[in-house]
Amino acid sequence: MSLGTVQVNKLNLLQGELADVERYFLFIGLGAGTNEGKLLTVNTDTDLDDVLGAAASNLKTQVQAAKVNAGQNWFAAVLPLAEGAAWADAVDYAMERTSVEAIVITDPVTAAAEIEAMQAKAEEIMGQYMRPVIFIPTCAPIDPATEDWSAFTADRNALLTGLACDQVNPVASIWPDDQGAYCGRLCDAAVTIADTPMRVITGPVVGIRSARPVDSADREVDMSVLKAMDAARWTVPQWYPDYPGVYYGDGNVLDVPGGDYQVIEYLRVVHKAMRKVYPLAVAKIGDRKLNSTPASIAYHASYFMRPLREMSRSVEILGVTFPGEVEPPKDGDISITWTTKTKVQIYMVVRPYNCPKEITCNIMLDLSNHTE
Repeated sequence: MSLGTVQVNKLNLLQGELADVERYFLFIGLGAGTNEGKLLTVNTDTDLDDVLGAAASNLKTQVQAAKVNAGQNWFAAVLPLAEGAAWADAVDYAMERTSVEAIVITDPVTAAAEIEAMQAKAEEIMGQYMRPVIFIPTCAPIDPATEDWSAFTADRNALLTGLACDQVNPVASIWPDDQGAYCGRLCDAAVTIADTPMRVITGPVVGIRSARPVDSADREVDMSVLKAMDAARWTVPQWYPDYPGVYYGDGNVLDVPGGDYQVIEYLRVVHKAMRKVYPLAVAKIGDRKLNSTPASIAYHASYFMRPLREMSRSVEILGVTFPGEVEPPKDGDISITWTTKTKVQIYMVVRPYNCPKEITCNIMLDLSNHTE
């Protein structure tokens, strides 16, 4: 004998939106006596004199430059440091309270060891929080009283010599606010994270760029200086003859020669895919529906492909296609391999689009005598 029973279960198919941290940067640097040691949130409406103090500071200069160059809907985290405080401790404090795409250290680096410490901290954050982050340091601008451009280039380039730090994107200070302006350019919501900071179509750097910095010999900075620093893997501004405005070169990352992550846009799209797939993977721990049967592998290939599908969506307007962040995934771009009864490895392929950075126009003259 038995009695009839009914049970209704709520199932979760994990179809909801995944949180984004892209374009949300954390700025850390020496403060001006206001809100030091506090983690602040700022946006386009924030009066920076109120939250960072009325006195001038390099931190406020970079945040202001980021604000005006990012444009609409910009927001960021800021942590002003007290005199003698360590940026590494501030990063640890912030990571317990927020998640960001990049960490901008506004106090100039003076030794290669500081950059290596940023790489180590990025690896530590990944290990502890499963958060891929990018560090963006800068160097001291030229001292026009004592340095010429040759000495400046040699000294600053020496900081990067021999470094292999594929989570670090160093920005040279040619103008005093270059670091912030560059970060704002990365946070521009009018373009995707897959767009290079080199892009010209979105306009020039916002800020005073008409007066070029000079050295101790009163020589203006020129493209020879910038090419030398770009070759050393600094991210630098640039301009084009007979084309108004100042722009940027590649967002150089300190990857090894031949590495996949030598430019910032490749690193950003892979980091986004990592962030998107992580909660999907966590949700599958102990779920026997993920198994080695053909049906399960086929289903979960589609399941783990979701971040790539979302990142690949393009829009076409008036015949012009605005591509997604990556190319649409293809069959075989997700591979699921069981190495033991309890361990599974998932491989994903991310394909960035081609992007023109060197354009050559060849013009030919036709002098043939066309007669009918």
